[in-house]
Amino acid sequence: MSDPDFNLVSGRGNVSFRGMKLTGPFFFILTTLMIDAIGIGIVFPIMPDLMDRVGAGSAAEGALWGGIMMSAYAAAMFIFGPIVGSLSDTYGRRPILIAALATLAVDYLIMAMAETYWVLLTGRVIAGMAGATYITATAYISDITRPEERGPAFGMIGAAFGIGFVFGPAIGGISSGWHVTAPFWIAAALSILNMVFGFFILPESLKEENRRPFGKRNLNPFATIFRAFFIPGLAIPLICIFVFEFANMVYPSLWAFWGREVFGWNGFTIGVTLSAYGILIALVQAGLMPQITKRIGDYKTLIIASIAAVIGLVGFGFSNAAWAVAIVLPIAALSDMAPPLLTAFAANSVGDDQQGLVQGVIASLSSVAAVAAPLILTGVFERFVNDEGLYFPGAPFLIAALLTIMIIPLMKRLDPRK
Repeated sequence: MSDPDFNLVSGRGNVSFRGMKLTGPFFFILTTLMIDAIGIGIVFPIMPDLMDRVGAGSAAEGALWGGIMMSAYAAAMFIFGPIVGSLSDTYGRRPILIAALATLAVDYLIMAMAETYWVLLTGRVIAGMAGATYITATAYISDITRPEERGPAFGMIGAAFGIGFVFGPAIGGISSGWHVTAPFWIAAALSILNMVFGFFILPESLKEENRRPFGKRNLNPFATIFRAFFIPGLAIPLICIFVFEFANMVYPSLWAFWGREVFGWNGFTIGVTLSAYGILIALVQAGLMPQITKRIGDYKTLIIASIAAVIGLVGFGFSNAAWAVAIVLPIAALSDMAPPLLTAFAANSVGDDQQGLVQGVIASLSSVAAVAAPLILTGVFERFVNDEGLYFPGAPFLIAALLTIMIIPLMKRLDPRK
């Protein structure tokens, strides 16, 4: 259980989310995750120019090599996620978080100075290895919150990510006007400043008695993930998280291509719609979700989010006018309550000494989804757009909706009344 004498703000008193000032450790955690999202989104607008800088060839070849970079990041996260999470269960959250921020700062500096593709790729692999910024931050939140508070707390994490994804592309696009590498220097500076902030403000959240030894088996991510599925009560939320993340990858994988194919959107319109979605996610997770969970509980909120996900995906699948997208977008944003709630169910299934492991496994499963889903869903899109026969560019959204429907019966087994 969490420590009732620990406060997110000052380190004393009771945990509180409403009416508190976002200072101290809680502010640091949110800032860390927002900077992480900014660092990811800041690359999107400059990717073509970045590929040109390192001699990746034509636009088509640049897209291919850029995709390999994204897959390398996800693969590194998959391999090292459970290891980093287990390290935080052994040595504490604070040193792992500080080390991760230092590693990310080094990564951004490498990318800023890279003049060859392979150096750039190495930087992305290092960034994936330093995924502790998300893994350990969520474990930190688990340490200092009670089970009934974790859903809204993880929602705040999602909101911080949403804000970061709004500002990241904007910062990248504006600063790239100065120089193509300027976004990386900015991201490095933000990471260093936040690392210094955390060094002075962040207390350790994991008590000595709640730590567990780090063994050789923790070095095998496959064994760690396999073992996690046999922890009582953990398999169902992990399966649901993986499938839901896989289905949700339809948005970052296809939104730009789908928008251009169906509506003829240009880059500006695509960017505006993505930013609007990020703003809606932040509003839902930070503002709406705490209110809903307070009134009807985590489980019912999860079912509502899942139904909203299906409606949103089906709606986009059949949309053929921009006004329809504007109607469906807020409904789709409601679905983003599901991941933090499923994460809370997973966290509540284990003891305090396994929170890092669980968050690492979740990060690894999300990475697998990030590698596999784009390959499959873009293949479906190409099939229904380019091949002779049925023309249906919205097909990937309907496949994602079907996957979401399939896990709703599993979610019902999370009902606390059973």
